[in-house]
Amino acid sequence: MKTLQKFIPLSLISLGLIACSEPAPKVTSDTQTQVEKQLTEQVNLSESERLAAFFADMFEADLKRSPMSQSYLGYKWDYGKWDDISDQAADTDIAIMQQRLKDLEEFDPEQLSQQEKMSLEIAKVDIQRRLENDKFRHHTYIMDQFRAFHTVVPSFLVNIHRVGNLEDAQAYISRLDKVDELFAQVIEQLKIRQELGVFPPKWSYDQMIQASQNVISGNPFIESAEDSTIWKDFQEKLAALDISNAEKTGLKKQARDALQESVLPAYQALISELEIQRDLSPEGDGVWRLPDGDKWYDNRLAWFTTTDLTAQEVHDIGLKHVERIHGLMQEIMDKVNFDGSLQDFFTFMRTSDQFYYANDDTGREQYLADATALINEMKNTIPEYFGLMPQAEMIVKRVEPFREKSAGKAFYQSPSKDGSRPGSYYANLYNMKDMPTYQMEALAYHEGIPGHHMQRAIAQELEGIPEFQKYVSFTAYTEGWGLYSEELAKDMGFYQDPYSDFGRLAMELWRACRLVVDTGIHSQKWSREKAIQYLVENTPNPEGDSVKAIERYIAMPGQATAYMIGKLKIMELRAYAQQTLGDKFDIRGFHDEILKDGPVPLNILEDKINAWVTSQQ
Repeated sequence: MKTLQKFIPLSLISLGLIACSEPAPKVTSDTQTQVEKQLTEQVNLSESERLAAFFADMFEADLKRSPMSQSYLGYKWDYGKWDDISDQAADTDIAIMQQRLKDLEEFDPEQLSQQEKMSLEIAKVDIQRRLENDKFRHHTYIMDQFRAFHTVVPSFLVNIHRVGNLEDAQAYISRLDKVDELFAQVIEQLKIRQELGVFPPKWSYDQMIQASQNVISGNPFIESAEDSTIWKDFQEKLAALDISNAEKTGLKKQARDALQESVLPAYQALISELEIQRDLSPEGDGVWRLPDGDKWYDNRLAWFTTTDLTAQEVHDIGLKHVERIHGLMQEIMDKVNFDGSLQDFFTFMRTSDQFYYANDDTGREQYLADATALINEMKNTIPEYFGLMPQAEMIVKRVEPFREKSAGKAFYQSPSKDGSRPGSYYANLYNMKDMPTYQMEALAYHEGIPGHHMQRAIAQELEGIPEFQKYVSFTAYTEGWGLYSEELAKDMGFYQDPYSDFGRLAMELWRACRLVVDTGIHSQKWSREKAIQYLVENTPNPEGDSVKAIERYIAMPGQATAYMIGKLKIMELRAYAQQTLGDKFDIRGFHDEILKDGPVPLNILEDKINAWVTSQQ
């Protein structure tokens, strides 16, 4: 039997029982007895109990090293700090993971339940994947136009940093005071990549610079008729506090000083560095232009799809499904009596005003209201298809103006663990011509219910699995579920309007095209313009939508391939279960089996469903 000799829980470290740089506290006879009792209990723990303790301490230790993750989950341990993104911190993380992998090998699977064996396997796979990623640590763009610290700072403060008391307000100011330290680390990472020849494409720099300038526009950075995003947010949160006017006045002064003395110079320094690197970035768009770019792209495909598919295989899968979906779209054309080619129909869908809200605040408010109504209607049908239900609420929000020009079309943000912040479906309403009504249903089901909100909120609320397992990253699973949810809604009786059903197909087509253009850009050396043209010719989406999408895929190589690969696997597993079980197939049981263990790689998902099918027989 294997025993875990090296593992000592953090709870013992916190009691001063492990040697460290601080002098050990004086131990009395009472504390000595308590210590001996705890150590004895550790020795007598079962393998299951030791594994549970290991996972609990692993999750807590990781959380304690990330103040931002703490805030996302609703903890306030380091509420006035940002994450450490230095190479030194990354080296520490790698050393910890390497040791954990050794420790995990010491557990005896024969003494564990099936659930515990799965958790053990997921933990090992997760660590191995992250160690493999570290070989390309500096290939990942520390800055890109899609999402980086220049927009993370304001969006984090506005959406994540809650202010419920005086201490929370002081922590907000503390974070403002530390933006210069954070951005110094960002700039250092930019310089490391500069030495290695790793740059995002030239065209992306102007977007990053513009977004950065947006953050430091308005009061108190410059005299203006409008307040800056952060200053407005802080004042609104401060106004809601039940504290004296004198305290509010003092906090306002501190915040204003921090904005002018830390935030402003930090952004100015970052902009200067971006302007330098813009001139140094080599021509081209894909990662093939970077040193060992082909190896890094192989790593990205493996990370995002959780498969060993090659770039060419992914490309070919995409082409196959583009052709299939085009055929289904022809059937919709016949249903609505459209006379013309598929490309003519695409042009009609792009240009007809009947499919778009007004490009003003009234149109934006109507979009949010209608998307919310779709979610609410879906909620009524969900119990027929799911046993597991999320407790957390979900809202539909507009992407904030300071980042909407470069942000994606739509995305989801998980609720806080304590329930104080709901899950949020963000719709980018910068240009209403990029948000057609015929895609509204599929988009709401993907980002909201039964898509990301169902999966991520349920995962967060699960009992009986380790905390780390609720938040582990397997993109093919999470995004595959989102895309599967779009088609599931069809099975549930939605998309009664043929144009909305066309929208569902358009969304699936979009994900099939992603397989083609992502591999085209990063493996086959397609230009940004060629990839944009492919989307324009093969999808009904507006050209602006296509431009923003391609720019996102360039910034995040491989990520766009996860959706279709994951969805195809879930559909394959459902078809297998239905065919094998016949009348015994229970759609609620199938969905619960997929969701009940949190995110998993696709091979483990297949094992899970195979075992479930056997149990149902």
